[in-house]
Amino acid sequence: MTLLTESELEKVSTAIQAVEQKTDAELVTVLAARADNYSYIPTLWAAMLALLSPSVVSFLPFWVEMGDLMLIQLGVFILLATLLRWPPILARIIPRQVKTWRASNLARRQFLENNLHHTEAEVGVLIFVSEIEHYVEIIADRGVSQYIADAEWAEIIATMTKQVAAGKTLEGFLGCVEASGKLLETHLPASSTKDELPNHMVVI
Repeated sequence: MTLLTESELEKVSTAIQAVEQKTDAELVTVLAARADNYSYIPTLWAAMLALLSPSVVSFLPFWVEMGDLMLIQLGVFILLATLLRWPPILARIIPRQVKTWRASNLARRQFLENNLHHTEAEVGVLIFVSEIEHYVEIIADRGVSQYIADAEWAEIIATMTKQVAAGKTLEGFLGCVEASGKLLETHLPASSTKDELPNHMVVI
C-alpha cells in the first residue's frame, strides 16, 4: 500500500488547478487506504474452518474425547482469526463483490461529504480511489453527467485501475486528472473564473 507523500499530493493539487482553469467543472480527488477494516471476514472464515475441524480430527488414528475436541476447535478458531487478519492474507480472502460494494459506498459518501453536490451549476466531479481494493470510481454531478455519459469515463477508470493495482497511484491520479480535464474541457469549457471546492487531495 503506497499512500502519497506531501510532495506527491502537491503535484495532484497543481494538476487539478491547471484543469480547472480550462473547464467549469470542479474536481475533487479522494484517496482511501481501504474502504473498510473487514474485521468480520477473518472471524467468519475462522468460525467456518473451526466447525470443519472435527471432520479432520475424525481421520486421526486415535480417539479424541469430546472435551479435547472442543479445545481443538477453539484453538483452530483463535489461530485462524489471528492469522487471517494479516494484511497480505486478508486482502486475498475478501470476496471481490464485498470489496466493490464497500468501496462504492465509501465513494458515494465522500461525494456528499465533500459537497460535490452543492456547486452552483452542479458541476462537481469526484475521482475516488481505494488502494487495498484497487478500486477507482469517477462520480459526476448532474451538470456534468448530462453532457458526459458514464461510458466516456470508462477508459479513464480502467487505465487508472491498472496503475493503482501496479502501485503507481501518483501516476494514476495525474493521468486521470489530465484525461478527465480534456474530456471536461470539450463538454464544459471555462466560462468564468471560480473555485468553489478545495483542490487538495482528501486522504482517508
